[in-house]
Amino acid sequence: MKLENERYEVTFTTKGGEIASFTDKQTGIQYMYQGDTPYWGGKNPTLFPLVGNTFTKDYVIDGQTYAMKNHGLIRYLTLTEAKGDAGEVVMEINSDEETLKQYPFDFHYEIHYALDGATLAIRYVITNTGSKDMPFTFGLHPGFLCPLCEGETFEDYTVTFADPETLTQIIPDPEGKTPYSEKTVEMQNLSLDYGTFEKYPTLIYKGMKSASAVLAGPKGHGVKISLTGFPLFAIWTPKERAPFVCLEPWFGHGDFSEVKEDFYHREGTMLLSPGERFACGYTIEVF
Repeated sequence: MKLENERYEVTFTTKGGEIASFTDKQTGIQYMYQGDTPYWGGKNPTLFPLVGNTFTKDYVIDGQTYAMKNHGLIRYLTLTEAKGDAGEVVMEINSDEETLKQYPFDFHYEIHYALDGATLAIRYVITNTGSKDMPFTFGLHPGFLCPLCEGETFEDYTVTFADPETLTQIIPDPEGKTPYSEKTVEMQNLSLDYGTFEKYPTLIYKGMKSASAVLAGPKGHGVKISLTGFPLFAIWTPKERAPFVCLEPWFGHGDFSEVKEDFYHREGTMLLSPGERFACGYTIEVF
């Protein structure tokens, strides 16, 4: 499956409904991390119905214990290509016997891709096809190659918000013994540095007012992702020398320490009534 115009080509895989590549045919630049290093085997998974995981790695619904892998279900499933509008790539999946063993709720999941110039628009639609309220969180985890060009380094790159921001940074306890803390940070530009991720393995911010964030390097190439509608924004790379960075809009987050709330009331959890649909989306623009 692919979308293509005179300048750009984007390919897709049914595994997780993910982007396989986003290539500038003129420059040869590949923008998406290919999952081909020892640092991380993922690429750009959808996080549903969990972002992260519960603190205990399991949870209880109606007296029965269930468990999902990190970041939920979709990233591990194989979707089916579906019919969409002209110029769209659409993939979908329904809950089944195997998903119900991990997550006891019926759903229909769709992901829509459309390419317009240098911009890939991505839209998600999740429908509660069951007969009871469905608790879930949702997030995105796209990995971008960093650096993009020969002669650049990871530390040459900057993440820039569209506007100056006063943000709340969520800081988990590394040992998970106490609830996360928060601090206020004022910034518009964040210079990437592996040392930052040694101190904060994932940078997690809330309170963004900017409509977008840009990852850019010294040779003028990078990516711009939209943030509108997402209450949280995370930035992650796993360790020094990993040649990529993930820019992650989230609706919720995993448990950073033990929580008292049940699965329906964890921070960031949304409830979808029977027959209702949850829809959201974002864009990736390359340059």
